[in-house]
Amino acid sequence: MAIGFIDNAATHAARALVAGTLVFTALTASADEPVKPINKTLTVQQQRMKDCSVQAKEKSGAERQSFMKDCLSSKAADAAPKTPQQRMTSCNAEAKAKALTGDARKQFMSNCLKG
Repeated sequence: MAIGFIDNAATHAARALVAGTLVFTALTASADEPVKPINKTLTVQQQRMKDCSVQAKEKSGAERQSFMKDCLSSKAADAAPKTPQQRMTSCNAEAKAKALTGDARKQFMSNCLKG
Protein backbone atom coordinates (compact mmCIF):
# COMPACT_ATOMS: atom_id res chain seq x y z
CA MET A 1 0.00 0.00 0.00
CA ALA A 2 2.86 2.36 0.58
CA ILE A 3 3.74 2.17 -3.10
CA GLY A 4 0.18 3.13 -4.11
CA PHE A 5 0.34 6.15 -1.84
CA ILE A 6 3.61 7.33 -3.40
CA ASP A 7 2.30 6.88 -6.96
CA ASN A 8 -0.88 8.75 -6.06
CA ALA A 9 1.05 11.67 -4.51
CA ALA A 10 3.40 11.85 -7.49
CA THR A 11 0.46 11.87 -9.88
CA HIS A 12 -1.21 14.73 -7.99
CA ALA A 13 2.04 16.68 -7.89
CA ALA A 14 2.58 16.20 -11.62
CA ARG A 15 -0.98 17.30 -12.40
CA ALA A 16 -0.59 20.40 -10.23
CA LEU A 17 2.69 21.24 -11.96
CA VAL A 18 1.11 20.90 -15.42
CA ALA A 19 -1.94 22.96 -14.42
CA GLY A 20 0.26 25.67 -12.93
CA THR A 21 2.39 25.79 -16.06
CA LEU A 22 -0.71 26.12 -18.27
CA VAL A 23 -2.12 28.94 -16.15
CA PHE A 24 1.22 30.75 -16.08
CA THR A 25 1.58 30.39 -19.87
CA ALA A 26 -1.93 31.69 -20.49
CA LEU A 27 -1.42 34.70 -18.22
CA THR A 28 1.95 35.69 -19.65
CA ALA A 29 0.84 35.18 -23.25
CA SER A 30 -2.07 37.57 -22.86
CA ALA A 31 0.09 40.10 -21.02
CA ASP A 32 2.62 40.24 -23.89
CA GLU A 33 0.02 41.11 -26.52
CA PRO A 34 -0.54 44.85 -26.93
CA VAL A 35 -4.01 46.13 -26.20
CA LYS A 36 -5.66 47.02 -29.48
CA PRO A 37 -7.93 50.06 -29.44
CA ILE A 38 -11.48 49.46 -30.58
CA ASN A 39 -11.82 51.00 -34.00
CA LYS A 40 -15.57 51.43 -34.13
CA THR A 41 -17.26 53.57 -36.71
CA LEU A 42 -20.48 55.29 -35.78
CA THR A 43 -23.76 54.29 -37.34
CA VAL A 44 -25.86 56.96 -39.06
CA GLN A 45 -28.12 57.23 -36.01
CA GLN A 46 -25.15 57.46 -33.62
CA GLN A 47 -23.57 60.18 -35.77
CA ARG A 48 -26.87 62.08 -35.86
CA MET A 49 -27.12 61.79 -32.06
CA LYS A 50 -23.60 63.17 -31.71
CA ASP A 51 -24.28 66.06 -34.12
CA CYS A 52 -27.60 66.96 -32.50
CA SER A 53 -26.01 66.86 -29.06
CA VAL A 54 -23.31 69.29 -30.16
CA GLN A 55 -25.94 71.66 -31.59
CA ALA A 56 -28.00 71.46 -28.38
CA LYS A 57 -25.01 72.22 -26.16
CA GLU A 58 -26.29 75.65 -25.06
CA LYS A 59 -29.87 74.47 -24.47
CA SER A 60 -31.20 72.88 -21.30
CA GLY A 61 -34.32 71.34 -19.83
CA ALA A 62 -37.49 71.16 -21.90
CA GLU A 63 -35.97 73.29 -24.66
CA ARG A 64 -33.11 70.79 -25.11
CA GLN A 65 -35.51 67.84 -25.01
CA SER A 66 -37.71 69.39 -27.67
CA PHE A 67 -34.72 70.28 -29.85
CA MET A 68 -33.22 66.78 -29.57
CA LYS A 69 -36.56 65.17 -30.42
CA ASP A 70 -36.92 67.31 -33.54
CA CYS A 71 -33.29 66.95 -34.54
CA LEU A 72 -33.20 63.16 -34.15
CA SER A 73 -36.51 62.58 -35.93
CA SER A 74 -35.60 64.87 -38.81
CA LYS A 75 -36.57 63.25 -42.10
CA ALA A 76 -34.41 65.72 -44.02
CA ALA A 77 -31.25 64.12 -42.69
CA ASP A 78 -32.45 60.69 -43.85
CA ALA A 79 -33.52 61.99 -47.25
CA ALA A 80 -30.24 63.75 -48.03
CA PRO A 81 -28.27 61.53 -50.46
CA LYS A 82 -24.81 60.67 -49.23
CA THR A 83 -22.80 59.53 -52.25
CA PRO A 84 -22.01 61.74 -55.26
CA GLN A 85 -24.00 59.39 -57.52
CA GLN A 86 -27.04 59.63 -55.25
CA ARG A 87 -26.75 63.43 -55.13
CA MET A 88 -26.45 63.62 -58.93
CA THR A 89 -29.53 61.44 -59.42
CA SER A 90 -31.53 63.41 -56.87
CA CYS A 91 -30.48 66.81 -58.25
CA ASN A 92 -31.21 65.76 -61.83
CA ALA A 93 -34.68 64.58 -60.85
CA GLU A 94 -35.38 67.82 -58.99
CA ALA A 95 -34.12 69.98 -61.87
CA LYS A 96 -36.27 68.01 -64.31
CA ALA A 97 -39.33 68.37 -62.05
CA LYS A 98 -38.75 72.14 -61.97
CA ALA A 99 -38.28 72.17 -65.76
CA LEU A 100 -35.01 74.10 -65.46
CA THR A 101 -32.88 74.70 -68.56
CA GLY A 102 -29.75 76.57 -69.54
CA ASP A 103 -27.98 78.77 -67.00
CA ALA A 104 -30.75 78.33 -64.42
CA ARG A 105 -30.25 74.55 -64.53
CA LYS A 106 -26.46 74.89 -64.31
CA GLN A 107 -26.73 77.17 -61.28
CA PHE A 108 -29.29 74.90 -59.62
CA MET A 109 -27.18 71.78 -60.23
CA SER A 110 -24.07 73.48 -58.89
CA ASN A 111 -25.81 74.46 -55.66
CA CYS A 112 -27.61 71.14 -55.33
CA LEU A 113 -24.47 69.03 -55.79
CA LYS A 114 -22.61 71.01 -53.14
CA GLY A 115 -25.12 69.68 -50.66
